[in-house]
Amino acid sequence: MEQRLPASVRRPVPVLVLAGVSLALWAAWLGWDQHRDVRSDGSTTGPYEAWQVIGLVFTLFVPVCWAASRRHFAAAVLGTTTGLTVAAYADWSDDASGLFMVGVGMVMTGSLAATAAVSAVISSAGRQGRRSRA
Repeated sequence: MEQRLPASVRRPVPVLVLAGVSLALWAAWLGWDQHRDVRSDGSTTGPYEAWQVIGLVFTLFVPVCWAASRRHFAAAVLGTTTGLTVAAYADWSDDASGLFMVGVGMVMTGSLAATAAVSAVISSAGRQGRRSRA
């Protein structure tokens, strides 16, 4: 006899998994680089390089597509957005200017829009594939 978890327990699991994956990928790509680079003219850049952010986006693409292809649209969108927002808040909250919340809001808005768009494309492609097989 197979025992299954109640639906009230199963439902949030994909969201929590995607949030955890997003947090871990943020730490892997961006969490270790906390120093600004000083150029010869005295200006500063960073702390992240473009390749780090691009790497984060491309590696997040895989779990978002995986979740969306299995009809876990809320997990793909909300889990990823929550994980990235929490990671940005934790990473940037020591900013003395207080402007870090603007950045956190931009991460939240951007990740929400991007994951919703990717999930919509995956959903549409899945529906097209099911129609062509029928």
